[in-house]
Amino acid sequence: MAEQSIELLAINTIRTLSMDAVQAANSGHPGTPMALAPAAYVLWNETLRYDPAQPNWPNRDRFVLSCGHASALLYSVLHLAEVKQLDADGRPTDEPAVSLDALRQFRQLNSRCAGHPEYGHTSGVETTTGPLGQGVANSVGMAIASRWLAARYNRPGFDLFDFNVYALCGDGDMMEGVSGEAASLAGHLKLSNLCWIYDDNRITIEGRTSLSFSEDVAARFVAYGWNVVQLADVNDLPALREAIQKFQKTSDRPTLIKVRSVIGFGAPNKADSHEAHGAPLGDEEIRLTKAAYGWPENEKFLVPGQVLEHFRQGIGARGQKLRTQWESLRAKYDAQFPELAAELRTIERHELPEGWDAELPVFPADAKGMASRSSSGKVLNAAAQRIPWLVGGSADLAPSNNSRLGFDGAGDFEADQYAGRNFHFGIREHAMGALCNGMSVCGLKAFGATFFVFTDYMRPTIRMAALMGLPVFYIFTHDSIGVGEDGPTHQPIEQLASLRAIPNLLVFRPADANEVAEAYRAILPLKHQPAALVLTRQNLPTFDRTQCASAAGLHRGAYVLLDAPNGRPDVLLIATGSEVSLCIAAQEKLAAEGIAARVVSMPCWERFDAQPTEYRDSVLPPSLTRRVAVELGVSQGWQRYLGAEGVMIGLDRFGLSAPAGTLMKHFGFTADHVADVAKGLCKK
Repeated sequence: MAEQSIELLAINTIRTLSMDAVQAANSGHPGTPMALAPAAYVLWNETLRYDPAQPNWPNRDRFVLSCGHASALLYSVLHLAEVKQLDADGRPTDEPAVSLDALRQFRQLNSRCAGHPEYGHTSGVETTTGPLGQGVANSVGMAIASRWLAARYNRPGFDLFDFNVYALCGDGDMMEGVSGEAASLAGHLKLSNLCWIYDDNRITIEGRTSLSFSEDVAARFVAYGWNVVQLADVNDLPALREAIQKFQKTSDRPTLIKVRSVIGFGAPNKADSHEAHGAPLGDEEIRLTKAAYGWPENEKFLVPGQVLEHFRQGIGARGQKLRTQWESLRAKYDAQFPELAAELRTIERHELPEGWDAELPVFPADAKGMASRSSSGKVLNAAAQRIPWLVGGSADLAPSNNSRLGFDGAGDFEADQYAGRNFHFGIREHAMGALCNGMSVCGLKAFGATFFVFTDYMRPTIRMAALMGLPVFYIFTHDSIGVGEDGPTHQPIEQLASLRAIPNLLVFRPADANEVAEAYRAILPLKHQPAALVLTRQNLPTFDRTQCASAAGLHRGAYVLLDAPNGRPDVLLIATGSEVSLCIAAQEKLAAEGIAARVVSMPCWERFDAQPTEYRDSVLPPSLTRRVAVELGVSQGWQRYLGAEGVMIGLDRFGLSAPAGTLMKHFGFTADHVADVAKGLCKK
């Protein structure tokens, strides 16, 4: 091996490990790891406040690889830094997060080195990335969390929280709209603890970025209110260090470091080529590249001992020192501020304060009732007063969503006023979802709110929350054609089916105010699942629970709300949300004609499907095949509950613009129509 400086030796180790991993898998992206190895080296071994032995240290700096296709870069660095794997309880083990064997199994079944970095699978991966733009948008949420935690918990002489967030991104991230939404908000909020390192390599899978991308990114970020530093060559380590120091000295805005790199750097025939972006180099090209690096040409997964020692003396020693200093400070803090310390311990355990739901409202029976968006606002505020780290906001619709925390001291999260709990995301639904994910991975109980139809704008971030197992929750109002005059553009039709199709997402559509309260009891304690609360604009009657079953039945997903008088129904009426009251009214009409009906409220399919067979059969007896389901949305999915003989009253078309009551009659969502359909089944 040719004699090299220890820095270059470390950088070339990152490059060759990445090349070898991709080649072993015969799949992946070697070019970006080769090009950005200098940036990864300077960040990890010289910059990050991060202890590899304690990768969940609360005040660690966060590193996000937003260009997740370059995952081999992150895995190589995690191996060299000797990051420890955490167990299921978040405790460090003696096992490396990424061993050489794991690198050899890159992109293979059950390897820690998945094709794109996966949160919770490999320690050191702070968030799941892959869909471009998601990582940088998450990083804004992480930077927000750092500022919020500092504002609430830091005290003079006790700076418990001051971590920085670094994200490595590329042209693809910059093209995705979510990154622009998030960057705009980050600039507005003056998040000076946020640094994006943008790899301007001008290559995408299709070829040169000039095919579709010619804007001045630096000028755009200056307009966003960012500090922009430009580097001509990522291999210029002194210039790279100086750029990071400029970020660390900037106190009034986030920083974009724009670096030029050559994709596939060092590969004689693939450098600056789109071919190096998305395919292995090939054995011959790798041998030539290693020769160009002064590396043993036929060695694979070679890690020089001096490189490991260099990382131990770098990030290993620095991280341990910083972490132990922090723990000493934390011990003194715990003694001086026991109540705040108790809150922090609860956050770290992903739990809620004892008695958090003691003052949730109980709503009296009321034929007029209230919109479930209104009852949600009351329950949300009652819960939030007992859960100080419950934070969130709306995509510019808080007055309509009833999602504002209105009690004394709640405040607004604004630039230089970071203790507020109400967030103004602006009309940026996609970024709102991504920011909530970033806040959630830092321990905050984050929520985002908008009109239900606009889940289409944020579905990728909801999916990512479900994939990562983040307990983000969503408040979605204006849930049906009950929106009325706004017409089909604002009337959700397929959105319920769309969200129910996402694995690990709970979708609740409560039927009255007390089901709303129980939905909060079900949602807020969640640790590894996101949940969507789907709510009405129009009033819903509050059921008389002395006549109906307890709203606590919501926790089982579906329950018998009102049974037939003798417990032996002729027909089942099943509904969610606002349509449950139609079924109750239809039950009365049927009873007048001698037909006994059971009304089943089914607020959460996912919870019901998880119940034991005995319970599900007690609610929906298999022998009773006369069934009517009523829901203001597409019928997709309902067949599993209806069987071959059941009938769906749904809406398999887009809505119309008219008053809500007119639309309900026009589309057959009336008690009379429900009763008529049930009678038709009974006549068969």
